Amino acid sequence: MYYTVIVPKPVQKQLKQLPSEIYQRVLAKISQLAHEPRPMGVKKLKGFDNEYRIRIGNYRIRYEINDKELIIILVSCRHRRDVYRD
Repeated sequence: MYYTVIVPKPVQKQLKQLPSEIYQRVLAKISQLAHEPRPMGVKKLKGFDNEYRIRIGNYRIRYEINDKELIIILVSCRHRRDVYRD
């Protein structure tokens, strides 16, 4: 049972702006989410129903999980100082 990972346009833009080394690590983590949406080290964000974050060095990936439809929607991928600002 695999999840579909959806990367909206604003998040695609954020990914393109990442340093190349971080970009490769982020892509690897995103591809792993399709197999395991709640990997070891993931944190559920307080104040949100289905929002989680993964840490990759100083960068964070925020995403929502819809278990009924097997969908993961990326919300943000930024440096840790900026990721929680909307």
